[in-house]
Amino acid sequence: MTTPLRSILLVFFASFIGSFGAVFLKLGAGRLHRDLKTIIFNWRLAVGIALYLLSFIFYYLGVREGELSILYPMVSLGYIWTLVWSRLFFQEPVSRRKVVGLAMIMVGIVVLNLGNR
Repeated sequence: MTTPLRSILLVFFASFIGSFGAVFLKLGAGRLHRDLKTIIFNWRLAVGIALYLLSFIFYYLGVREGELSILYPMVSLGYIWTLVWSRLFFQEPVSRRKVVGLAMIMVGIVVLNLGNR
């Protein structure tokens, strides 16, 4: 069984959308207080949850026609997107360790996708 390009693109898009979910969850979490009102009316949290759910839908559509052993590791691409967004939106530092870790993720994804041929 080979994994169709469509499945790969859907899982790639799911990781992209899910990384924005993490950004909105962080934005919403920064505005939480100890009362229920801040949770219920926190639109940033709601957007973060909605993006994670949307990400799940794209992930589901992608894995139903492809090989899970190829597609599931691609979810880790979300870590790469999240590093980019955390740098852009929150000015978080990008250390050498983070770059090495992300490079290892990329190498792992490439190696696994070589097995798709």
